[in-house]
Amino acid sequence: MYCIKTKIPQEICDIDDELKAIYHSKDTVCIWVLKTRKDRNRFMEETSRMLKNEREEYFESFYD
Repeated sequence: MYCIKTKIPQEICDIDDELKAIYHSKDTVCIWVLKTRKDRNRFMEETSRMLKNEREEYFESFYD
């Protein structure tokens, strides 16, 4: 397990973890918040092989 200490805003911590999709690269951590667990699972499945920019575009097209 790897832990990276950072300050996460409380409003993000308060959101149910099952609604969050998390992506990381060597210099970025992204947290997408979706409306339902079903949306979150579908987002994760459909974007599993996408790069960050592709995921951002996908999210904006279908969930924003």
